[in-house]
Amino acid sequence: MAGAASGRGSMAAYAVNDEDTADADTVISEEDLPWPANVKARIGSLLENDMFETSTVGIMVYDLTADSAIFCHNARQLMRPASSLKMMVAVAALDRLGYGYKYKTTLSYSGTIDSCVLRGDIYCKGDFDPAFTTSDLNDFVDSLKSLGIDTIAGDICADFSMKDDDRLGEGWCWDDDNPVLSPLLVSRKDEFVESFRKKLDRAGIVVDGSVRSCRTPGNARRICTVERAIGDVMIRMMKKSDNLYSESVFYHLAASSGSYAPATAKQGRQVMNRLIQQLGFKPSKYYIADGSGLSLYNYVSPELEVAFLKYAYKHKKIYEPLRELMPVAGVDGTLDDRMLRGYARGNVHAKTGTVTGVSALAGYCTAANGHVLCFSIINMGIRHSSSGRRFQDRVCEALCRP
Repeated sequence: MAGAASGRGSMAAYAVNDEDTADADTVISEEDLPWPANVKARIGSLLENDMFETSTVGIMVYDLTADSAIFCHNARQLMRPASSLKMMVAVAALDRLGYGYKYKTTLSYSGTIDSCVLRGDIYCKGDFDPAFTTSDLNDFVDSLKSLGIDTIAGDICADFSMKDDDRLGEGWCWDDDNPVLSPLLVSRKDEFVESFRKKLDRAGIVVDGSVRSCRTPGNARRICTVERAIGDVMIRMMKKSDNLYSESVFYHLAASSGSYAPATAKQGRQVMNRLIQQLGFKPSKYYIADGSGLSLYNYVSPELEVAFLKYAYKHKKIYEPLRELMPVAGVDGTLDDRMLRGYARGNVHAKTGTVTGVSALAGYCTAANGHVLCFSIINMGIRHSSSGRRFQDRVCEALCRP
């Protein structure tokens, strides 16, 4: 690992040691230093900011082309990642599930259809599709109409068995705008069955029974399935940092753990921990409480985030979609209003993260010499997230400019 940035002495000019030149006392400007020494000097200068008298930052920059770390500062310190955790979840999902993995929300029935009357129950089985809308619900209604059904002599059953009963994440603040973790949502609201019944009524389909929760029986006949590729979900998860979308991906990771029980956050954490261990780290040193980064209990390190970025880079099936999913500096997503000028614009592809007291940025960029870099920057203990963002933007510019 590359050496940490030096202390609070100025690095605008750089004293070169005997290994760098024959004259140990020569002082030259950072622009005249060979790469990557000039990058180290630039970031070192940025660490002179007064903000670090009352806050801390962890940084790791890795040269993927040369396969070597070029800058580390508090890189192994445990820090709250905020929404930069979504990058780690995305890497795990692309690795384990693949970009084409499908969500499947299904409509089924039991019983028989006799002269336009369904003598049985209707089952709506959720798959925690965060993008399911009223338009998709219309497809369910249309599929019933296509069978000639105008009366349901039975119940509307909501099947929530895909995941556990937890509707909020571990360590979430009560006063945050938290998403509802329900496997049956319509337009982000936990009103699926009620909305479905209203649409049936408007379509002239009478429901004689009630609304209840139950599992879909194995002999139920499928009427309609609304599918959605996880890649489509991950676009909003990464570009807009949507917490509901990232939690849904996290729970699908949990469901892939091999357990037949409803998916839980604990199972999602176990899947993440297996990848952490595969990367050569001890999972017990870190804690991943959720899939969005909202939890106060999440703790990772810049070094661990960089390890995930390195792993993705080595696997084309992960890296190519991941890079496209990330916000682009000065162009789109949560970076559309940052790094609007300079060499970082259009170059930096990175996931942002912001919760109270924390600002983070983790992703990729290309240096002026053509080397592909990955980095993680986590600012903690900041009163205003804007100060962390400004620091991160300056680090990115230092990485990208000649």
